[in-house]
Parts: sequence; C-alpha cells; structure tokens
Amino acid sequence: MDRRLIPLALGMFALGTDSFVIAGVLPQISQSFHVGIGAAGQLTTVYALAYALLSPTAAAAFAHVERKKLMLSGLGIFILANLATAWAPNFALALTARALAGLGAAIYAPTATGSGAGIMPPEKRGFALSVVIAGLTFSTALGSPIGTLIGGLGDWRWTMIFVSAISVASAVGIFVSLKHVPMPPAISLKQRLAPFADQRIGLTLLTTLFVQSGNFVLYTYFAVIFAVATRGDPLIFGLLLVLWGVSGTVMNLVGGRLIDTIGTRKVLIGVLLALIAVTATLSWTSAMLATAIVAVIVHGATSWGQLAPQQHRLVSIMPKAAPIVLGLNTSATYIGVASAGVIGAFSLTFVGVHSLGWVSLALYVGALIAAEVTHRAIAKPDCAGLIPALSAT
Repeated sequence: MDRRLIPLALGMFALGTDSFVIAGVLPQISQSFHVGIGAAGQLTTVYALAYALLSPTAAAAFAHVERKKLMLSGLGIFILANLATAWAPNFALALTARALAGLGAAIYAPTATGSGAGIMPPEKRGFALSVVIAGLTFSTALGSPIGTLIGGLGDWRWTMIFVSAISVASAVGIFVSLKHVPMPPAISLKQRLAPFADQRIGLTLLTTLFVQSGNFVLYTYFAVIFAVATRGDPLIFGLLLVLWGVSGTVMNLVGGRLIDTIGTRKVLIGVLLALIAVTATLSWTSAMLATAIVAVIVHGATSWGQLAPQQHRLVSIMPKAAPIVLGLNTSATYIGVASAGVIGAFSLTFVGVHSLGWVSLALYVGALIAAEVTHRAIAKPDCAGLIPALSAT
C-alpha cells in the first residue's frame, strides 16, 4: 500500500470520530453547559448541517486551489474549531465552534478522497479510495469508543482535544509525504447539483435522508437510550460503541459481495426490514445488557449496511457522474444527521427517550417506501438519460 494514503485516511478517521463521538459524551456535555440532552444533541446537528451544505459549495468555490494547501487549510480550521469547542465557556460558543468544524470537514473530506485517487495510477484508484474512506469507517469502531472512554473517565473536553491531536498527526503526514497532488478538472456548483434533474437520483437521495435520519435519531442519544443497560458505566458503553462500529465495518466488507450475489434491491430491503425490527423491539432490548448487545450489533450492521447498495444504485443510474452523485449522497447523509438531532430533541421533549425507537421506525418505513418507489422509477425506460450532459461525460 502506498504510504501517502495513510495521512489522508487518518484525517478521515478524525472527521468520522468527530461526527460520532458527541453521542458518547452527550450527558457530560449536557451537565457541563447546564442544558437538556436534546439541546446538547444540537452540537451534532450544526456540525452535520454545516458539512452537508458547505461540502458541494466549498468543492466548487475552491476548485482552483492547490490540493495540498486546501487539505491543510481544511484540517487547520477543523483543529482550531475542535479546540475552541473544548475551551468554549458557554453553549452558544460551542455551537459556533461546531459549525466551523463542519466547514473544515467540508473542505477536507472531498479533497482528500479525490487526492487519494489522483496520486495513484488508474488501475489502483479504486483501492486508494477504499483506503481513504476506511478511515471514516474505522472511526466508528475505534475513534468514537476511545473518545467516549476518554470523556467518561476524564472530561468531555479532552475528547475534543483527542480529535484535534489526530488531525494534527494527519496534517503533519500530509505536509511531509505529499509532494505533488494533481489538480482535478473544475466542476461548477451548477454541475454538482445537476443530477437532481433525474428523479431516480432524487428518490435515491431521499431514501438516504430517511434512513440516516432514523439511524442518528437513535445513535445521537445512545448514551441515554442504553443508560439502564450500561448502568452509566463509560467502559461498558464504550464497548457497545465498539460493537456498533465493528459490526458496521464487517457489513461494509461483505455488502458488496451480497449485492453481486442477490442484487441491490434485495440487500436494501433486507437491511431496512432489519432496522424496522430492531427499532420495534428497542423499548425492551435496551433494558438489559445482553439484549442491548444484540440490538447494537444488528443496528450497527444494518445502519451501515445500507451504504453499499445506495452507492451502487447511484453509480448504476449515472456511472459517468459517479463522484458527483456520491458527493450528493454524502450531503444527504449529513442532512439526515442534522435532521436527526432536531427530530430527536423534539421527540425527547414530547414522547420521551424510550419512544425514540418508534420515531426511528417511522423514518425507516419512509426509507423503505422511498427505496421501492426508486426501484420502480429505475425500471421505467423513459427515466433514462434525463440529463445527457452528465450522463455522456
């Protein structure tokens, strides 16, 4: 493996850890700023919303900036924002810092994935992308649990410093190891949004929005949902997060083979039905550690298991515009994460923590309906080629 990919993957590891670790230290943040759990969850919301909205905009606005300089700038903003979150004297400043962290992530992530492919010969670019993106995947299995453990045994502010330290290591690695990164062709914001003209793309992204909202309504408030099962022990809760991340990582590795064997539609339906089953039984599985372990493993595997079929569906619809539609899917993911924070906070107030499973269930049902409508739209021959400018390039 080309060692130049390691600092790029490490940066994605830092971004992923930052995305997921807030859920693990949510009770401590709530106590520190004297706000409710639902309000504290908005730290995830503003980060995700900034990432989702600014990612395509930043990619277009900085298309002519040298790649190495752009990645270091994004990481610099990200590092300072996380340190500002750790040192924030009040909740309002913490929210502002989280939005800035989202900006740094929006600059870094698409640049790093594109650079990882750009520095490799064509026959190795697929592997390079998988290595860089693996940093994001492994953050759920390692970064988030470690950060949660740091926050549980010490203070949540040290968790944010931990994320910054990983980012510094990535920045140093990029500065030292990447001498030259080829510039990709510039793509305007209008071109990046053009796939929405194809209803099949819009429906697929709607599926992503629904399923990720359902995923993170639960994940953002895991610490509260499983508080009885873990008895408030940060070590036990950290181990649950490890199981969630590891099961998702394993499912990602086998998901592609499943798609090749039984097809995208069957994999996606199976995953969504499993998510519906998990959420329908969460009110009792969350009460005991043994059943909580099963629920977390199944939820981790299936919540990540939708990623491969969704990406496969998008690339199959518009293969010539794969980087653009996959970028839009990432934006849909983070809009879903942002929506989950708001939906979860509202639900905590009006239906209570132990009813969050039913809220997620409704979102998963919406995802299942959207996925089936998408399948029917794809099956219609008159839906093909709605945006020839992108399909033919």
